[in-house]
Amino acid sequence: MEEISHNEQSDAYREQIRKRIKRQHAFQQYLSIWFGVSLILTIVWFFTTPRTYFWPVWPMFGMGIGAFFQWRAAYGTPPREITDADIDAEIDRIQKSK
Repeated sequence: MEEISHNEQSDAYREQIRKRIKRQHAFQQYLSIWFGVSLILTIVWFFTTPRTYFWPVWPMFGMGIGAFFQWRAAYGTPPREITDADIDAEIDRIQKSK
């Protein structure tokens, strides 16, 4: 098995952190877009049909689902790194099932 140097581990860790920060920034940008779209749709609803069914709730809800998954990717538990041992174990499992 090949040994990974401390510097390579540090670089890999820094890259993971860089990706996580990018996801956090993307999530924050998505929230501002979600807010802006929700505001525009609510204004359109208010000036066109204010005493009727509040239809902007559906696009807001749909974008909210997207916001949840972006939040989870940005701030939730980071995915576990797939290691060579995981790959070897899966290969062994497949070979044993044949």
